[in-house]
Amino acid sequence: MSETSVFDDLPGDLMIWVLIVSELLVFGAGLATFLAVRLTDPEGFALAQDMLHRTGAGLNTVVLVTSGALAALALHLRKAARRGPARLALVGAAGLGVVFLTIKGAEYAAKASAGIGWDTHPFFTFYYLLTGFHAAHVLAGVVVLLLVAWQDTPRNIEAGAAFWHMVDLVWVLLFPVLYLLR
Repeated sequence: MSETSVFDDLPGDLMIWVLIVSELLVFGAGLATFLAVRLTDPEGFALAQDMLHRTGAGLNTVVLVTSGALAALALHLRKAARRGPARLALVGAAGLGVVFLTIKGAEYAAKASAGIGWDTHPFFTFYYLLTGFHAAHVLAGVVVLLLVAWQDTPRNIEAGAAFWHMVDLVWVLLFPVLYLLR
């Protein structure tokens, strides 16, 4: 008789889930701290928030959610023995990750040219820390998606897509908290 575990049904590998949960806890702590500090200066945070480019951030949300859909599609295609289209979907998801980073880079450049840095206001300290840490995860996710496209077993795609969905989820939380919440 073989023993089964609740973890046997997780897509991908248990270690990817340990990574995902730990990353979500780090981002959650960052967002909670941001919201707590925001309570000390709501007017200053609102003025700083008004200096952000909401349209670009909204576009980035669409880009990442679309990218996540492509990663999910890749798994369905691979399980249907459609290896070429699955790989193309993974490369497309990675490409949209690069688009996200390009838009985010343009936003950072605009802030820098306006003289806005991490030390301009506590809002921007959190803005750069949270979005910069997220951008590092997007870059890592792009690499993971490309590696998974190369070594495209269903289990690898599950793990890579799970990581990528975590990156999506974090942005879906960061976007409204940093750009929209008053």
